[in-house]
Amino acid sequence: MKTIVKIIISAIAVMISQYLLPGVHVANFTTALLVAVVLSVLNSILKPILIVLTIPITFFTFGLFLLVINAGIILLASHIVAEFKMDGFKVDGFWWALAFSIILSLVTGILESFNKKEPKR
Repeated sequence: MKTIVKIIISAIAVMISQYLLPGVHVANFTTALLVAVVLSVLNSILKPILIVLTIPITFFTFGLFLLVINAGIILLASHIVAEFKMDGFKVDGFWWALAFSIILSLVTGILESFNKKEPKR
């Protein structure tokens, strides 16, 4: 149940983020759900592998290369979603993907803060 709520929150964050960035296009909420699922799979499987493989460059760039990894994952998700749904999710380039990853992280964090349950006393 927790995973489904996180996917829905991520899909809402995708919709909000695409409204803020003119270089990112999401057709509808169903596509946003698909984007959220694809991003969660890529972030759980591919991202750790990429982080380990790029430790030296990440170290020398003081962690900023992680932003490049995030943008690459967004672009890969765009290509994967395009295979499932024609013109459903499109990112206009690397810089839009970079901006989208930053905005998406911020919006997701804000939305997840509303989902936190208060501890029982």
